[in-house]
Amino acid sequence: MAKYSTLLFIFLLLNSLLNFHASPEYSRPRPRPNIFTGLTRSKSEPEQVHISLLGKDHMRVTYITSHKHTKSIVEYGTSPGNYDKSSVTGERTSYRYFFYKSSEIHHVTIGPLGPNTTYYYKCGGSGPEFSFKTPPSTFPIEFAVVGDLGQTEWTTSTLAHVGAKDYDVLLLPGDLSYADTQQPLWDSFGRLVEPYASKRPWMVTNGNHEIEIFPIIHRFGFKAYNARWLMPYQQSGSTSNLYYSFDVAGCHIVMLGSYADFDVQSDQYAWLQADLAKVDRAVTPWIFALIHAPWYNSNLAHKGEGENMRKSMEELLYKARVDVVFAGHVHAYERFTRIYDNKVDPCGPIYVTIGDGGNREGLAMIFENPSPSISTFREASFGHGRLKVYNETYAHWSWHRNNETNTAMADELWIQSFASSKSCLPETTNFQEMKTHQKDEL
Repeated sequence: MAKYSTLLFIFLLLNSLLNFHASPEYSRPRPRPNIFTGLTRSKSEPEQVHISLLGKDHMRVTYITSHKHTKSIVEYGTSPGNYDKSSVTGERTSYRYFFYKSSEIHHVTIGPLGPNTTYYYKCGGSGPEFSFKTPPSTFPIEFAVVGDLGQTEWTTSTLAHVGAKDYDVLLLPGDLSYADTQQPLWDSFGRLVEPYASKRPWMVTNGNHEIEIFPIIHRFGFKAYNARWLMPYQQSGSTSNLYYSFDVAGCHIVMLGSYADFDVQSDQYAWLQADLAKVDRAVTPWIFALIHAPWYNSNLAHKGEGENMRKSMEELLYKARVDVVFAGHVHAYERFTRIYDNKVDPCGPIYVTIGDGGNREGLAMIFENPSPSISTFREASFGHGRLKVYNETYAHWSWHRNNETNTAMADELWIQSFASSKSCLPETTNFQEMKTHQKDEL
């Protein structure tokens, strides 16, 4: 029996290696342990600071305090230690999850802020000074894209690589802390990402590890996520923090909820339809979308889990000529060609799975063999992506694999926007005007 088990193990290992697609020079990463980031400041000082975009020229600053009487206030200015402005709108919340009681969670709005400007700030009237840089108001703009972060040593490696090169906004398509009902891990995650999330806006959407439903007692889920990671859903006309959109420097970013209702009768469907219809591609030429469970996936992990959402919503993204769709969930990297309804379509979005930030569950090593024709690059490794939008016409996508202490660009692609295309103009209210304008140029 022992001999049979050994042979079976060798067979499964060889089968995995045969199905594992990677660059020749790539070696499989070693496992890394989970880490827990404890409190290092006094309980009277704000912690877990992170920022997010709020409208055209405002920022939401979120921080947590143990003391109930700490003010929800942020003082800020454009030089260190000189805070000539302070917030006028702040709110606080807290929540209970079984025997866990969160500290005070403060959400403070500051602004108006200038574009491409560094601000120095202090939260709650005490504690350390932080700083952030606002995104530019015009092209170029650069996004860092990271999915399924967790809090392992691979997470710290990914974050170090992200922070080693400047960017303007971080996009995260779900699965943040991997707390999975263990609420102190939310606090640990907040401390871990603070050095990065306090300097650049983090715009996130939810994944399955944020749900945290428990029958009868916690039936509706997302309690910690909604309390801690408040996004600008109301400003985009959404009624749920699980899906929203925002504009930044000529880009419209749609953050969808894979675990909110998405059928044609749902609030999310109606919201998405209305949201895309309002985008003026003459003013906002790029549209990017983020989901958690990928609609296209040649990895055996989570195969088909996004299919129902794809069948419901894919046509909306296709008709609006969304340029790129980013997903997480699968712990590997994969880039697809332009697709619509499972077929190559030059007017469909490019689909990218980037659920490989550093999660505790390990990599999804087994891909379909042979690779489907719609999949152009795939690899099971940890890393992050960079999307630099140079102008209204061209953007550059690159994926950077973690290689021990270094980062290596393993995949890249130049992308032309649909707004500049003569054959795939968006089906929007501005469609006829754009079509007429382009005919006049011929």
